[in-house]
Amino acid sequence: MATEKLRAWADPIWQEILRHPFVVEVYRGSLPMDKFRYYLLQDYNYLVNFAKALSLAAARAPGVEQMKTALELAHGTVTGEMANYEALLREAGLTLKDAEGAEPNFVNVSYMSYLLSVCSLEGFYQCMAALLPCFWSYAEIAQRHRDALERNPVPLYRRWASVYLTPEYNALVEKLRALLESSGAPPEALWPYFRQASIYELKFWQAAYEGH
Repeated sequence: MATEKLRAWADPIWQEILRHPFVVEVYRGSLPMDKFRYYLLQDYNYLVNFAKALSLAAARAPGVEQMKTALELAHGTVTGEMANYEALLREAGLTLKDAEGAEPNFVNVSYMSYLLSVCSLEGFYQCMAALLPCFWSYAEIAQRHRDALERNPVPLYRRWASVYLTPEYNALVEKLRALLESSGAPPEALWPYFRQASIYELKFWQAAYEGH
């Protein structure tokens, strides 16, 4: 399967993600809260543009079913994940105004710009390949660190991470993978986009950990 090949080729990058200090510490419950607050503010801004990228992808879809899937993912991001983030912000002592007023860091701007440009200028399936690492890596992170999460003493961290273990979230990942598989595109054609987005995912974690 094409997506399995993409994941295998990206494994060195993903292994760095899976063992990144931010990821390990947030699942264990040892991450300083100020680092998590910074991450929440950055990720909220990222999700706004992620939804825009999905909407752009819908406009470039080759058929109605592909368009419906892209719009469903965009709707889920806006009404599901972003709504969940509003609750997380409140619990972290932040407001929606704080998130909307936060300045995206350099990595965030670069990553958002990359996704928006791919989904504006490239084909539908290239866009989907660039969006997949975000969805998929969060699910894999949650599976890898599930045991640590069960012992996590920080309720906020448990609530944030548990979303990525839900059947609903993992069904979205599988839907996006199936969409790419249905394209019939050779993995070599999708690899540059999957790889670059995977690198950005790693850099996003590092920027959140460093706070800039």
